[in-house]
Amino acid sequence: MLDALIREIRLRKDYPGGEALDTVYFGGGTPSLPEAAWIARLMETIRENFSIRPEAEVTLEANPDDVTEEKIPHWKSAGINRLSIGVQSFFTEDLQWMNRSHDAEQAVQSIRLAQQHFADLNVDLIYGFPLLSDDKWKQNVERVVSWNIPHLSCYALTVEPRTALQKMLREPLDGGKQADQFLLLMGWLRDAGYEHYEISNFAKPGHRSRHNTSYWLGKKYLGIGPSAHSFDLESRQWNVSNNAQYRESLARGVVPFEKEALSPLQKQNEYIMTSLRTIEGLDLSRFSETEQSRLLAAARTFLDAGRMLHSGERLQLTDEGKLFADGIAAELFFSQ
Repeated sequence: MLDALIREIRLRKDYPGGEALDTVYFGGGTPSLPEAAWIARLMETIRENFSIRPEAEVTLEANPDDVTEEKIPHWKSAGINRLSIGVQSFFTEDLQWMNRSHDAEQAVQSIRLAQQHFADLNVDLIYGFPLLSDDKWKQNVERVVSWNIPHLSCYALTVEPRTALQKMLREPLDGGKQADQFLLLMGWLRDAGYEHYEISNFAKPGHRSRHNTSYWLGKKYLGIGPSAHSFDLESRQWNVSNNAQYRESLARGVVPFEKEALSPLQKQNEYIMTSLRTIEGLDLSRFSETEQSRLLAAARTFLDAGRMLHSGERLQLTDEGKLFADGIAAELFFSQ
C-alpha cells in the first residue's frame, strides 16, 4: 500500500497546476496505525513532487491508543504540526459500545501527551447515541473545554446499512435526542468562547482547520489513496475503493479513478450546500439579481420560521436552522 501511495503521488504531481500546497491532511482511515516511518516517507515524496508553503497546516488523524511517546517525535520530524484525535467519548462503556480500540484512560492520556508537543489540536466527539445522557455529554464537552483544546469536531452518530452497529441496534436512533444534544453543544461552546464556524466544527479564535475550510470554500484539492476524492474546480474524480484493485492498478502505473465534469448548475448548488454550513453563510452577491430574488423567495419560509437570517448580502442559518441544514439547502437549490 505504501508503494502504491507513493506511485500515485508521483503520477498526480501536475493536478494542482503548479500551485503551492497550503495544507496536507493524513486521514480517511487510520494513518496513525502504521509505523511512523510511513508518514515520513509519504511527506518526503510529497515534498519531492509538490511545493509546500512554509506555513502549511499538516494534520494527522490519530487514534488515542496510537498517540505514544515513541511515535510523536517521528510525526513531528516528518512535518506534522497538527493532530486530530478521535476520542469520541471519555466513558469506557461508550467506547466499548462503539467498538473503539481505546478506553477512557487512553483518551485522556493521548490528549495530555499531544498537548506537550502540539499547539494545534483537534478532538472528535460523538453525540446522540443511546448510552449518552445529557449529563455525560456535558461532562465530555466540559473536559475538552477545561483542557483548552483549541478545536472540536462533534458529530451525531450515524449508522451505515449492513454494519455490525446496525445489527446491534434494536431501535432506530432518537433524532430528537440528537437535536437536543446538538443545541446544548452550541450553547456550551459559545459560552466557552468557541466559534461555531461550520456545522460540525468549533474553534478558538485563530484555530480553524484550514484544510477542512478549503472544502467549504470550494477550493481545489487532490486526494491520494483508495476512495480518495479530488476537485479541480471543474470536475470531481474519485479513486476505486477496493484496496487490492487500487494496489494492482498503481503497480501498472495507472491511477484507478472515475470522473464527473460539473455543470454550472451543479457548481451553484454545491456552493449553496457548502456555504450554508459555514458561519459566513451564503453570499448573495455571487448570483445575478434574478437568482438572488429566487433564493430570497425560497428562503422566506425559513426566515419567517427563525431558521435563517438575512443580513446584507448574506443568508445564514440560526442555531435551530443548523438542525435542518441539508433540507434547507435542498429547498434553495436551482433546477433546470
